[in-house]
Amino acid sequence: MNRLNCVVFRPGLVLLLGLALLIASQNLLAEQRFRVLATIKPIHSILAGLMIGTEGPELLLGEAETPFDYQLKPEQAGTVSGADLLVWVGPELETFLVQPVRTAQQAGVPVVTLLDNPELKILPSRWNKDEAGEARDPFFWMDTRNSIILVDELARVLMEVDPARAHLYLRNRNDLLARLAELDRRLEYGYRGLKSGVGMAYYDTLQYFEQAYALKIRGVLAQSPRDPAQAGSLLLNRVKLKEGYYACLLTERGMPMPELALLSEGVDVNVGVLDSFGTGIAAGPDLYFELMESNTRTIKECLQYSGKAQAAPVEAVYEPETARIGGKFMLIDHDGKLFTEKDMQGKFQLIYFGYTFCPDICPTSLQVVSLALDMLGDKAKKIRPYFITVDPERDNAKVMKNYVKYFNEDLVGLTGTTSMIERVAKQFKVRYEKVVEEGADPDMYIMDHSASVFLMAPDGEFITKFAHGISARQMVDGLLPYLRD
Repeated sequence: MNRLNCVVFRPGLVLLLGLALLIASQNLLAEQRFRVLATIKPIHSILAGLMIGTEGPELLLGEAETPFDYQLKPEQAGTVSGADLLVWVGPELETFLVQPVRTAQQAGVPVVTLLDNPELKILPSRWNKDEAGEARDPFFWMDTRNSIILVDELARVLMEVDPARAHLYLRNRNDLLARLAELDRRLEYGYRGLKSGVGMAYYDTLQYFEQAYALKIRGVLAQSPRDPAQAGSLLLNRVKLKEGYYACLLTERGMPMPELALLSEGVDVNVGVLDSFGTGIAAGPDLYFELMESNTRTIKECLQYSGKAQAAPVEAVYEPETARIGGKFMLIDHDGKLFTEKDMQGKFQLIYFGYTFCPDICPTSLQVVSLALDMLGDKAKKIRPYFITVDPERDNAKVMKNYVKYFNEDLVGLTGTTSMIERVAKQFKVRYEKVVEEGADPDMYIMDHSASVFLMAPDGEFITKFAHGISARQMVDGLLPYLRD
């Protein structure tokens, strides 16, 4: 009887052993899971795009939550300390995470603080200073060029921390960069039709967007939900809204706005709802793109967009062109001497068109060129950088000389008469236009211009061009194939 019982129950025993082994293997896989933790949805989205084909990143905040009112749950402390990689923006945004980040670092967790990354364009806060000095504006992802750089930086970190899957991260990086470059072109050239309409924002989330796409926001009520609106600012902006000074009031989804009713009651103004954290969008690799497209539509509709955008040129991170680029020209260098295309020959040339009064794009591009040359080391001796002004009215030789010295000792500034500049710009197919804002001092105009960096061969032949917004590392990767001995 006992022997029979053993025979009858042996299949059940085998089944139990199989289940135990399955559970043990699942636990082992869970323990081996590569855990990448992101705090907010826009950054989580970029990581999700880079990690396609893997388990993907984890999102710390809930789907509809923002970091301003967030409190770390007790059980999440272990999640932070147990991560294989933690990516956060920084203390200006996620104040709730300052101490947990220190604890995680002490436990050996690799931590990426994005506001500390020198490759990103980080703007100072327009409000106050923190305890360490100058506070930083944390909304850097609102400039797609920063996101292009961010893809490169996060891909590098992922490949260092998880080298076994470096091939996946590299493939996804390339796909994501192409997608972001196309988005950036649509945004940049889509805004060229937006020549009228001045807006105000309830919260200061658009500084990067303003600079990147020439958006005219002339009033901001408060820095963030942590900083209540001041009575004076509230009254002043209400008066301006009522008098029609602003065409649009931009609010933020997911953020409390206790003074909104008082600000806008009885005022006839367009109101647009932004979603800068993507609180109303499903988390994942598409969120960032949907966020930027949605915010762009909201701003255009709120400011009564004309709908006559200039078509975007086809321009990748770097791409060859079959059309003739370059030719004979005559300019004046920053020492006041006559300069022609023949003076460039003998070395590779990196040529950038811009102007010294440029508030953002030109300094960023020239800094990328300078940093790329530094990274090239001795190979940089084969290259000479040039900065050609599109604003000869203000940029004489003396102004150019004082300007270029801040970027690179080898940088040559070139100016000339209006006709000289028109000729060389036409040869390089560079577009530029003087823009004077309505009611502004006519001498304080800006120059709307193309922002590519051209690479020319030692004999003066065009090789390729680099789009604005790439990192110095990407530029180095594009230059190295041409610098081999």
